[in-house]
Amino acid sequence: MSIEKTKFIDQIIINKNNTISLKEVTIITENDNELSKTYHRSVLVPGQDVSDQPVKVVSICQFLWTPQIISEYESQLLQ
Repeated sequence: MSIEKTKFIDQIIINKNNTISLKEVTIITENDNELSKTYHRSVLVPGQDVSDQPVKVVSICQFLWTPQIISEYESQLLQ
């Protein structure tokens, strides 16, 4: 009897304002039979610390979030 928990990013969406929406899936299985599946959604904003995110998410953030994009996002917040 083996219980296993698997977590992975199922979806990455770059939004119009350069925020990044993530959908994480957690699956619990016992002897290869799925017992439960849950979803967690989160949003990352330009300039946010993403060091705790998976490598592919960090790579997307580093590519997308140039100093100009971060500055534009921050100025939108002040409006």
